[in-house]
Amino acid sequence: MSIPILTFFNNKGGVGKTSLIYHLSWMFASLGKRVVVADLDPQANLTAAFLNEDQIDELWNNSVEGSTVFQCVKPLTGVGDITEPKLQQIVNNLYLIPGDVALSSYEDTLAGEWPKSMADTNLYRPMRILSSFWHVMQTAAIKVDAEIILVDIGPNLGAINRSVLLATDYVIIPLGADLFSLQGLKNLGPALKSWRNLWQKRLNNWKSSSEPSHYPNFKLPTGRMQPIGYLSQQHTVRLDRPVKAYDKWINRIPQVYRESVLDGVSEDQTFLPENDQYRLGTIKHYRSLMPMAQECRKPIFNLTAADGAIGSHANAVLDAKKDFKELAKIVGEKIDLQL
Repeated sequence: MSIPILTFFNNKGGVGKTSLIYHLSWMFASLGKRVVVADLDPQANLTAAFLNEDQIDELWNNSVEGSTVFQCVKPLTGVGDITEPKLQQIVNNLYLIPGDVALSSYEDTLAGEWPKSMADTNLYRPMRILSSFWHVMQTAAIKVDAEIILVDIGPNLGAINRSVLLATDYVIIPLGADLFSLQGLKNLGPALKSWRNLWQKRLNNWKSSSEPSHYPNFKLPTGRMQPIGYLSQQHTVRLDRPVKAYDKWINRIPQVYRESVLDGVSEDQTFLPENDQYRLGTIKHYRSLMPMAQECRKPIFNLTAADGAIGSHANAVLDAKKDFKELAKIVGEKIDLQL
């Protein structure tokens, strides 16, 4: 039985996705769940949130096998095989598969193997490469007896993200209150459906071939990619973006989510964000707490008076802890993760 993989994805950037994963992973760990976080975005911003520059410099420049996600899959670009990941333990119950800017070079390899996976023969190598992220993450989770894998990916519909999402059981979509996020949502839904169908064809092609008998222990992800909901960004007051502009876009999200992601919408019902069952919560800004937490390299709800969280900041820390605990419970219920 595989460990469930939860990926946060929108092909529009700047929606607070990386910070959200960072804080939610800490919260799951604090609630007693053993968590693996996989940074599969070639920008590696999530890795930078967990590790300092000296640690990252050592990981990237010493090229130790398995030290980053790219070092795990790099042998597949030649004649080798997947290398077992070397996890970074952040705290008790929380482990990181570090990202790597060099991962972008793996995009061409994945793109090239996609059509080969529908051939009549020699299917093992293409299927091994296309499922490589799944194998790396499952191996990592088994090593530390993890109960959930959280994944960060970049804001695009490229071959890396396709392979990550083929490995994914559940998808959460973070959204901003703007036209670009809404358009990203419209693009994302059909992409998920297309990739799910195309992967099923490849699984059927694999099963109908003679190769499974030669590789009896070779497992493949199901390509479930089940969307469990979206998160919307909190409104911030700006002179050039009045509340009316925020409401214009935020109120369109429920219907677009149903049309594009769920492939259907009720004609006789208007869905508002505040009572939408697919809206998991709000991504708040927490204003001055965020840079404070980044400097201390800890989640905002773990800030103390020694870190500068005093007065109103101390109250905001308590609010943040309550918010992320509630979000963790909501997400846990959606993916059958008992907290």
